[in-house]
Amino acid sequence: MATVTPEETDSAPSDQAWTYTLRLPNDPRAARIARVTLRAVLSGHGMAELAETAELLTSEMVTNAIRHSDGPAQLRVRHLCESRLRVSIWDTNPAIPAPFDTPPGRLDRLTALAEAAAKADDTHGRGLLIVRLCADNWGGYPLADDLFGISGKLLWFELTPLRSKFGIAA
Repeated sequence: MATVTPEETDSAPSDQAWTYTLRLPNDPRAARIARVTLRAVLSGHGMAELAETAELLTSEMVTNAIRHSDGPAQLRVRHLCESRLRVSIWDTNPAIPAPFDTPPGRLDRLTALAEAAAKADDTHGRGLLIVRLCADNWGGYPLADDLFGISGKLLWFELTPLRSKFGIAA
């Protein structure tokens, strides 16, 4: 069987928009598959500096999607203008978890840091808190049944190269 091998291209990021979509079954291996796919996409488009943070946040959100819904999930990775990356996770559960049900406020990072300090010894339930702390922007919205029969919710986050190395003192 013949395979297609793309020509080598410059790995520097471009301003050209692109989108990748991956359908994930409701399976515990989905988070790992999403991480590996995301790493390959970012590396191939010269955005490897975002990979570590993007993989962590994607893993947290895919894990939540699989854990809190009965159906499949979908990962969507988009390059927006100015090297901005948006990662979206769709799942079949229509309930949007707080605080993703409201837009982030100016003091959200401070609120999230206070929550992180209060939950320092918790062993679960911090995934969306990590997203709030590390992402440049985040949000969510419900998807109602429409012409195509798609319902559930879509949660997303954005990263930019300048903010990809956000550190939190433990």
